[in-house]
Amino acid sequence: MKPILLLGADAFSPFRLDALKSAMGKLVPGMEKADLRARWVYAVEAEDDNGVPPESLERAAALLSVADGKSGCGCASKVACCETSFFVSPRKGTISPWSTKATDIFKNCGVKGVKRVERAIRFTVCSSGASAFPICFEEVKPALPALFDRMTEGVYLDLDDLFDVLPPQPGREFDVLGRGIEAIREANVELGLAISEPEMKYLADSFKAAKRNPTDTELVMFGQVNSEHCRHKIFGAEFIIDGKSQKDSLFGMIKNTHKKNGKGTLVAYKDNSSVVEGFKTDMFQPDGKSHSYGFKKVQLDQLMKVETHNHPTAISPYPGAATGVGGEIRDESATGTGSRSTAGICGFMVSDLRIPGAEQPWEKDYSERPARLATPLQIMTEGPIGGAAFGNEFGRPQLTGFFRTYEHEENGLHRGYLKPIMLAGGHGFIIRDQVTKKPVTTGAYIVQIGGPAMRIGLGGGAASSMMTGTNSEALDFNSVQRGNAEMQRRCQGVINACAAMGKKNPVLSIHDIGAGGLSNGCPELVEATGGRFELREVHNEELSMSPMEIWCCEAQERYVLALRREARGFFEELCARERCPVAFIGEATGDGRLVLTDRQFNDSPIDMDVKVLLGKPPRMVRKVKRVKAKHSELNLAGVKTMDAFFRLLNLPTIADKTFLVTIADRSVTGLVARDQMVGPYQLPAADCAVTMMGYKTLNG
Repeated sequence: MKPILLLGADAFSPFRLDALKSAMGKLVPGMEKADLRARWVYAVEAEDDNGVPPESLERAAALLSVADGKSGCGCASKVACCETSFFVSPRKGTISPWSTKATDIFKNCGVKGVKRVERAIRFTVCSSGASAFPICFEEVKPALPALFDRMTEGVYLDLDDLFDVLPPQPGREFDVLGRGIEAIREANVELGLAISEPEMKYLADSFKAAKRNPTDTELVMFGQVNSEHCRHKIFGAEFIIDGKSQKDSLFGMIKNTHKKNGKGTLVAYKDNSSVVEGFKTDMFQPDGKSHSYGFKKVQLDQLMKVETHNHPTAISPYPGAATGVGGEIRDESATGTGSRSTAGICGFMVSDLRIPGAEQPWEKDYSERPARLATPLQIMTEGPIGGAAFGNEFGRPQLTGFFRTYEHEENGLHRGYLKPIMLAGGHGFIIRDQVTKKPVTTGAYIVQIGGPAMRIGLGGGAASSMMTGTNSEALDFNSVQRGNAEMQRRCQGVINACAAMGKKNPVLSIHDIGAGGLSNGCPELVEATGGRFELREVHNEELSMSPMEIWCCEAQERYVLALRREARGFFEELCARERCPVAFIGEATGDGRLVLTDRQFNDSPIDMDVKVLLGKPPRMVRKVKRVKAKHSELNLAGVKTMDAFFRLLNLPTIADKTFLVTIADRSVTGLVARDQMVGPYQLPAADCAVTMMGYKTLNG
């Protein structure tokens, strides 16, 4: 069914259009002189063949600030001979965060007969001046990379098939019983599992012992759960240095500090974030009985978390950084049986920027970078905005951060951050009686809250564990993610309400859905008991996905939690109040097995012992040799002090960071006591950030 197209307002300001034309001119000389126009186009999909009622179309047009609700609205108007038009929209087969929010708003505003709404930009390129000459699409084509993000968007001559849906795809099996480990090796390359040879042997032996072939769902799940991203295999590896086995792993050395002095620590190395002792304070929260806000004296402890989101940011900086911040916030709120994040940090490390027209003397072209990776300049102009935008929309201040550039060649080695470091961190508060996760009992419901499954973020954990540039471009596309802070805010409302119930909290345990999707979060919940799940109970916005894609995709803003069985009715009412989607996808069984059934194809994409998945696969061994550093003498001959001084001031590490500070909200929550800006001139030079633990205390 063709979508109904509504023509909206201008998509860009004249200043932004000039910048786009300039970028096009660098790809196709002369294109900067063309006339470029851009208008929003809204594609409306009807629920059925009856179409959208006229009154609903008028209401939709009003919500979208469209001049009128007539079908087409000029989008299909005849194009003059001296111009060419095309659309830039989210890649066909994907759903943008804007679409998710707009469709939900339509439903809440009584727009009937609409299944989904999506937006695109209609670009028109014309020759300018009196001597206008025809421009065809093929002439514009080489300049298109300046107009869209190829990881999240596509260029199309029409939008007729924007909402086309393919039938559900079945899963696959790999013939381990017939071909042994060779079948696992092929799957490792084809699916981008990033597992080692010992792990492949472990899998082959495990499925031979079970007398069955593994499915693609099981193999991708194993790759995700046991990826470096999720299991820190390098940090836990046995290191052999110069032929001598080391007593401690890297992780063991880190944990030793806590072992020597763990005073004041409540949780370390075993939950989604750490927790240290806080203070008794009056916490401002709602009362479930009186349905009013007030203060309640509680023991409020402090939690903290830092993680990185490097691979997605290298592929597509804005959504990569946005979902990095979103995932870090979810980790904090999924600590214990529910908590909240109150302030954040966002930092970036990239290679030299090479700003056109402002190249620095130390910046050199050492080697080519993989074309599918964003440049350092792209990362630093898009990534920080993505990270700040998520925090702004969610309602959490960003109070500190850092920005470093480094690239250097020494002793024949080229070192730098072609794959950037995107660090997201934060701290928050948790009520003392919510600090510890409860044992998941047999019969407990396994519940998903948040957004639907989508064909995004597939393989992110495993992909980020591979060397940059070694996985195929198709897999890199699958690793791209998208953020929806508004949906995560709804989930936080549910978590806050449950945590406020104290010891009556119906949540036994909670995990956020990040790397690996449900394939990582659900097994963690039922590790001690085993669990049975039904795939088609998972909310799904892309019906053509295979079982592996539904189970393993990293669609964001989701949590899975174990819920007391008697609390189902209350929890459904709570989610309805917060407008938070909820799905009861399985239950803890007590038999030690992990089973995923699929009523669509009447089979079981997963049927295995939990211990095979979460047991102890072969430990990684790293053999390394020390390399003696070669240093050259420092030669300052000819170096002028002031020249060196101004070079230092131009180094991003030292230079002004105002542009990274002012993009983020620094006062939301009303608990911020110290942000980045200090002094009468409000310079971003603070050494730290300080937040309060409540509105009636000086503790923080």
